Amino acid sequence: MMLLLAVAAAASPLWVGRFSGEGAPPAPWRVVLLNKKVPATVYRGARVAGVGAIEARANKSMALLARPLRVDLARTPVLCWRWLVDAPVAKADMRTKRGDDYAARIYVSFDIPDDKLSAGTRLKLSLGRRMFGGNLPDAALNYVWDNKHAVGTRARSAYTDRAELIVAETGAARAGKWVGERADIAADFARAFGGVPGSVTQLALASDTDNSGGSARAAFADLHFVARDQRCAF
Repeated sequence: MMLLLAVAAAASPLWVGRFSGEGAPPAPWRVVLLNKKVPATVYRGARVAGVGAIEARANKSMALLARPLRVDLARTPVLCWRWLVDAPVAKADMRTKRGDDYAARIYVSFDIPDDKLSAGTRLKLSLGRRMFGGNLPDAALNYVWDNKHAVGTRARSAYTDRAELIVAETGAARAGKWVGERADIAADFARAFGGVPGSVTQLALASDTDNSGGSARAAFADLHFVARDQRCAF
C-alpha cells in the first residue's frame, strides 16, 4: 500500500497556475512593474476560448504577473503550460532592446549562491537592483512566443546577460488557438548558465509591447510541473 501511495504521489503534477473565475488574478499572483515610467499590461481572470485563464492585454506597456515559487527540479523539472495569442508582435526583434517585445512569455527566475557568481556578476546585479528594484533575479529563463525566429532559437536578452531567451512558439500559424508547451527547466538552466546550482524563486507571465509601441492580447492557462517521464496534464 505504501508503495502504491508513493507512486501515486510521484505521478501528481505540481500545479502552480490554475485559473477559473473572472476578475482579478488570484493570490499569490501579483502585478510587478519593472519600470514605473511604463504603463502596466492589464491582467485579469477570464474564460478564453472555453478555458479558464489569465488574459493579458498590452498597449505600449510592460509588467509581469508573477508569483513566488519553490519547486524541486530534481523531481519535477518540466514546466507545462498552455497559451494563446491573437498575433505575434510584428515589430519585435529579440536581438535588440528596441524590439524586445513578445505577445506572450513565461519568465522563470532563479537564485544562485553568491559563491558561485563572479565578483563582476555580483556587482552588475547590485547595480541593476538599485536601478530596477529587488525583483531582478540572479538568472532567468524566458520562454517566448516570437514573431520570426525558429522554435528552439536561444539568445541572451538585449538588456542583460543574466536572462536567456528561448523561442517556444513562433509566427502566426497557431495564433488564435490554445497551444500546449513543455520545457525542461532544469536542463535549460544548466545549458544557459554553465551548470551552476540554482533554485527557482519566481514564475511570471507577461505580454509586453513597450519597446515597439504596439498592442497584443494573450492568455495563459494550466501551468504545472511534472517529471521528465510524465505527460502534461492538459
